[in-house]
Amino acid sequence: MAGSRGTWKRTGLLGIAIVASLGLAACGTASGQAGAAGVSTAAPTTSSAGTATSGSGPVASGSGRSASGSGEAAQESTRAMPTPGAKAARPRPPAAPALPATAHPGDHGKGVAALQRQLAALGYEVRKVDGQYGPATEHAVVAFQKVNRISRDGVAGPRTMKALAHPRRPRPRMGGSGLHLEADLTLQVIYVVSGGGIRQILDASSASGRTYLSHGSVRRAHTPEGSFRIGRKIDGWHRSYLGLMYRPAYFDGPYAIHGAPSVPPYPASHGCIRVTTASMDTIFGKLVPGTRVLVYRT
Repeated sequence: MAGSRGTWKRTGLLGIAIVASLGLAACGTASGQAGAAGVSTAAPTTSSAGTATSGSGPVASGSGRSASGSGEAAQESTRAMPTPGAKAARPRPPAAPALPATAHPGDHGKGVAALQRQLAALGYEVRKVDGQYGPATEHAVVAFQKVNRISRDGVAGPRTMKALAHPRRPRPRMGGSGLHLEADLTLQVIYVVSGGGIRQILDASSASGRTYLSHGSVRRAHTPEGSFRIGRKIDGWHRSYLGLMYRPAYFDGPYAIHGAPSVPPYPASHGCIRVTTASMDTIFGKLVPGTRVLVYRT
């Protein structure tokens, strides 16, 4: 009986040992599984962390290359896309035609149009920028030559073209906000002044200074100087005892500013101030009675 108890005790202790051994084995297996599952997490905390870090390094490096590649792509995209709010570059307009070396009455083309455009910008009367060097353009050239003290031949030669690059800009003698005329007998031009500035420069011809016969008396052609005002006006052609006048605007007795079929580049009248008929059409309506007219020499 005692022997059987001893045997049972040994058997029970052996069973307990086996069970404990199985339990430790089970724990070891669970720990091993956890370690296998957590190679990149728990393992780095052990002595193999260096290896694990080294193993994970290439992944990080690869991610860095990918990020770097994405950054370059983003930069290229940024360069290609316009900056928000930035104005798009506008195409430049084509360059204006250059002035010709020389232009004569009767010429035509882009060079003449460039000449007309330049004269108009300076205030000289150009009826139309059409590229045709006709009488109106010739008178504008003559007026420019007069103001810039160049030979008055009506040809836009080298001296005239050079002066166009650096033109003389005359100033009126009288200011004020209203409109008035100034006739420079020395230069043989008329300035149409408005708002204190010269708006137009007209080719003109005043008294020649020569003697002539009128009503049986010998007289000398002269144009009075001073400050006057427009009085009466005649709308249309008017024949005086000295010749035809177109739309005359009288400023001192028989003396008038009027249009004429011929306006030479030198003094040629009996005393009135001639302008072209086209010029007279331009200013006639502006010359209301009372408009100031200054006549002087420079």
